[in-house]
Amino acid sequence: MDTRDQIKTALAALLLSAGFASPATAADGVYKIGISAGLTGYAATVDRAWRDGVQIAAEAVNARGGVLGRKLEVVVEDNRSEPQEAVTVYRKMISSDQVDIFISGCVSAGNFAAAPMVVKAEIPMMLCSILPQQPAQVKWAFSTLPPAGFEVEKRFEYLKEQTDIRKVGVLHDPTPYALLQKGVAEKVAAKYGIEVVAVEAYKQDDADLSVQLGKMQAAGAGAVLKIGLGGTTLTAAKNLKQLGSKMLLLTSLEDLAVFRPVAEVLGEQFFFVASPSQVYETLPEGALKTEIGKFLVPWRAKFADRDPNWASRGWDGVMLAVAAIEKGKSASGPAVRDAIEAITGWQGTTGTYDFGPEQHQGITKNPFVIATIAGGKIKIVK
Repeated sequence: MDTRDQIKTALAALLLSAGFASPATAADGVYKIGISAGLTGYAATVDRAWRDGVQIAAEAVNARGGVLGRKLEVVVEDNRSEPQEAVTVYRKMISSDQVDIFISGCVSAGNFAAAPMVVKAEIPMMLCSILPQQPAQVKWAFSTLPPAGFEVEKRFEYLKEQTDIRKVGVLHDPTPYALLQKGVAEKVAAKYGIEVVAVEAYKQDDADLSVQLGKMQAAGAGAVLKIGLGGTTLTAAKNLKQLGSKMLLLTSLEDLAVFRPVAEVLGEQFFFVASPSQVYETLPEGALKTEIGKFLVPWRAKFADRDPNWASRGWDGVMLAVAAIEKGKSASGPAVRDAIEAITGWQGTTGTYDFGPEQHQGITKNPFVIATIAGGKIKIVK
């Protein structure tokens, strides 16, 4: 081997050891982030915000020079909120775009369906959704989403401590995350002295929920725990009004753009789970508020008063990936996966993340509050 060949061999080894394993992205000096998101369909409101949060985070990182000398490039594909479409777009981003990491949206079923091919490609996933069910798939998946039980238990705490309501109905959609929350509600209600007297399902495109709500009212429910995203929250509010029902409506975490018209319909009957970024102005000074503030500067500059919640989680997803690359001094898939797993005590916009070999859902302390909207302003009630 002559001197030139030795130099080429040494250079190739150096690039590989630094994590530049993908020839396409390494040659361009970029680190590609793939997003499978429901930009249309039932998840559109939250997944569009997630995408925007990822993109402004990438812009912020690039403005300071990128990571390990590489600029971030975001590749976005619309999965239409459907699992089958998610498989198609994941395959495209793996084979054609050659992405280095997935920081994908909140369509859990779609992320589950694509997980086997992502694992085979050894690409880490930082998700807005719950984790896949298979251990081999969980190994490569991490979530910025707090455990499903946190949303449920915060609502039960409010009912127990601030109302006389002890019977509730659970209204849920068929998504994996909603089913997980439903199961938690049935399991832990008794701990709060509450009885689940009716459990009713709906589809995301249902235009009327009066039958389900009527059954809950007949069963003696004083409140409805609605679990699921999208326009059906407003449908439920209108149906409650039409029924003349006094049942409270306590909804899942959602974009404030969905909640404002609901508040106009139900007024004091409406409450929702809120994340820290949605109530930023009321937070005490500290590490959490400081981190949210770092995100809100570019967010508000670009999107004004648009709801920051889901976008802030996308921001966290990018910043966690960057922290892992810097921690492991490598951008290769396996190295980033290992480095994410070693991140603890990392302050994000939703809470503090503590990952580990057996802990891939990083937020372990409940960061949520219960809020309402009065006079157009958000108010914390619990």
